[in-house]
Amino acid sequence: MTKSDLIERLCLGQKLPKGKAELLVDTIFDCLEQALRRGERIEIRGFGSFEIRSYKAYQGRNPKTGVPVSVREKRLPFFKVGKELKERVNPGDGADEPDEETNGSGEASPDPVTAPASNRDETPAPQALAARE
Repeated sequence: MTKSDLIERLCLGQKLPKGKAELLVDTIFDCLEQALRRGERIEIRGFGSFEIRSYKAYQGRNPKTGVPVSVREKRLPFFKVGKELKERVNPGDGADEPDEETNGSGEASPDPVTAPASNRDETPAPQALAARE
């Protein structure tokens, strides 16, 4: 998703004119940037947090030529995803999910490794063929 996609979604979802939606998105991004410049930590519950991490100067090297290069100290923004967003992106990782997958009828699907041969594909795996020889 791009910034213009975000503006378009805001226009459609909130019935805002494009100019107001663009102003709103720009204002939010400007506020985030200013807070990070001041060294503040930004926490948006359910989404994640932004912070500035400082890195000391070090001696690196140009990977193409191998020539040593001096890298200045720097401050970089770092994003840490929130628990709620992580669970929304990976819905199967929740603790309230059942341990077994179902086959659509509410019954647990047989495990292909431990299921009897009649429930599995009749063609043996290559490792099984090698073990028989």
